[in-house]
Amino acid sequence: MAWGRYVAAVAKELGELGRPAVGLEGVVEADLPRGAGLGSSGAVEVVVALALCAVADFELEPLELARACQRAEQRAVGVPSGILDQAASLLGREGQALLLDCGTLERRWVDLPPRLAILVVDSGDRHSLEASGYADRRAELEAGDPRRIRHVSSENKRVLELVKALERDDLQALGSLFLESHASLRDDYEVSTPTLDAVVAAALEAGALGARMTGGGFGGSVVVVAKREDADAVLQGTLERAGSQGWIVEASAGASPRRRDSPQGPS
Repeated sequence: MAWGRYVAAVAKELGELGRPAVGLEGVVEADLPRGAGLGSSGAVEVVVALALCAVADFELEPLELARACQRAEQRAVGVPSGILDQAASLLGREGQALLLDCGTLERRWVDLPPRLAILVVDSGDRHSLEASGYADRRAELEAGDPRRIRHVSSENKRVLELVKALERDDLQALGSLFLESHASLRDDYEVSTPTLDAVVAAALEAGALGARMTGGGFGGSVVVVAKREDADAVLQGTLERAGSQGWIVEASAGASPRRRDSPQGPS
């Protein structure tokens, strides 16, 4: 099956780091929709890596493990993908956002305001990293394309402004930054689709503070921010207008291995 290439690539990367050749038999279960642009391949890599490390009594620091999983993704699909999905899967903290510099890997965590709700809406447009223009955009950046560089430069500034908005509990500013981000992804980076744009518009009509596409683009999902008391109505109203399914989500702790002597085994 297609996802088996990720498992093989993870095993290969861990072997090159010195993991003993200890096998396991297990079942992978997930409820994320395939191709929704929600980092499911990164999550599979992380859970497989944790299980393989647990059964072999082989331990890596979270960021070293994330880097190994990033290399596995690149090995599996042949695309120069980043480390965000794998790092987020491992470094998450309950009730907090992760601020990660993907160049230096410096990171810190920022409290999410209790009155903020985060929603995810699946646009219904299927996303495939290797079949999309992701690698093209990376190459255009490296070649110095002005519009692509403008997006990255402005997006980095928006991330820092968003942290400030979270720290001062300014939900209106947060929503505006999400909308600016989506406009830049749509117009300068050109990775949105009409379907994603329609979900963003639908969320605003339903009372959201802001929304932006997420993931590598060319399909996938939209992240919506709203006041917590409005979350149910915003989600229902958005799905009545656009999108195929959606959820109200919470920031949670990152993945971690279970002890080998746990009755349920590694996870």
